[in-house]
Amino acid sequence: MLFVPEAMSSDKPTLEDLRIDRTQTRRTKTPWLLLLVLAFVGLVAGGAVWWMNRPKPVPVRTAVVVQPGSAGGERTLLNASGYVTARRKSTVSAKVTGKVTEILVEEGMKVEVGQVLARLDSSNVEKSLQLAEAQADSARKTLDETKANLNKAERELKRIAQLAAEKVSSPSDLDNAEAEAKSLQARLDRQLADVAVAEREIALWKQQFDDTIVRAPFSGIVTTKDAQPGEMISPMSAGGFTRTGICTIVDMTSLEIEVDVNESYINRVSSGQPVEGTLDAYPEWQIPCKVIAIIPTADRQKATVKVRVGFVKLDPRILPDMSAKVAFRASGEVKTTERKLTVPRAAVRQRDGRDTVFLVQNGRVEQRAVTLGGAQGDDVTIAAGLSGGERLVVDAPVDLGDGARVTEQKP
Repeated sequence: MLFVPEAMSSDKPTLEDLRIDRTQTRRTKTPWLLLLVLAFVGLVAGGAVWWMNRPKPVPVRTAVVVQPGSAGGERTLLNASGYVTARRKSTVSAKVTGKVTEILVEEGMKVEVGQVLARLDSSNVEKSLQLAEAQADSARKTLDETKANLNKAERELKRIAQLAAEKVSSPSDLDNAEAEAKSLQARLDRQLADVAVAEREIALWKQQFDDTIVRAPFSGIVTTKDAQPGEMISPMSAGGFTRTGICTIVDMTSLEIEVDVNESYINRVSSGQPVEGTLDAYPEWQIPCKVIAIIPTADRQKATVKVRVGFVKLDPRILPDMSAKVAFRASGEVKTTERKLTVPRAAVRQRDGRDTVFLVQNGRVEQRAVTLGGAQGDDVTIAAGLSGGERLVVDAPVDLGDGARVTEQKP
């Protein structure tokens, strides 16, 4: 056995010295995890607060900078939007209530005025018409019998009158003959009236029979088919499954555009004014139009006036209820001073002693300084600062700043 000194044995590591202290490791990691969780929660809460309190887009009205025109040309005074409408459009129905037996039209079919569109069940009317015709025929035959009796009575009266003149016949015989002739004449007159009543009754039933046939009130195109054979139809809404119309007809020659113009700019519109129309379905197609009429009343809630715009030449591509945009033009010679850019006076603001406007680009506004020219009614000319075609904010809020987010209000 070897002898190991005590001093040397104390310097060697033991198993207890090599064991890892996991308690201390856990205590070291726990604060860091807690800090990470708290930081994540703080970021989420901060993001939520920023999202709730982020600047909201400011609703603004906009106007387009009018492009400069050339001498003798046209310039745009006002832009508006509306829809294609038909002045003659009808949901065709029957005059009487009945069951549909036949439909003779389909969607897209062209019909002429008076063309038969549908027929209703007329069996009851036909029976009544046959009865009225039989009664009229009977009245006519009775009339023939009465005429024969009246002719006989008149001849008898003539003979008795001659005999009475020769003192052969008594006065009472003459009176009886005269009474008989007058009675038959009165009966004939009454029967003539009965025949006239019977003929009028026939005409009434013929009219009711004609009412079971639905005809086109004018020439046009069938746009909708609203009933089928076997359904009940009525000129009045009776509830249940009763239809009120056979089909809808549109006169394609009466198509026009109806637009609502802000009453602040209605002074730029006049009857007969040239207009350039554009359909949303064909944005590259510029359609020549003109102002038909300005409806002499304003909408109190929308502060607009309705304007009717007619097409110079119709085209099969133009369909009812299409969305359209129109540009009201100013024709004739344009002076040199009028060929400058024009903007609404309300689009110009004074900022830091300079005339400025707010341009709308990609949902944000850009403040830009401009140099004004002369005034033209509610508009002002721009001598420098704009190139034409930009969208400007009209009646900008006082606190509107450069770079603010905005949303454009529809006119």
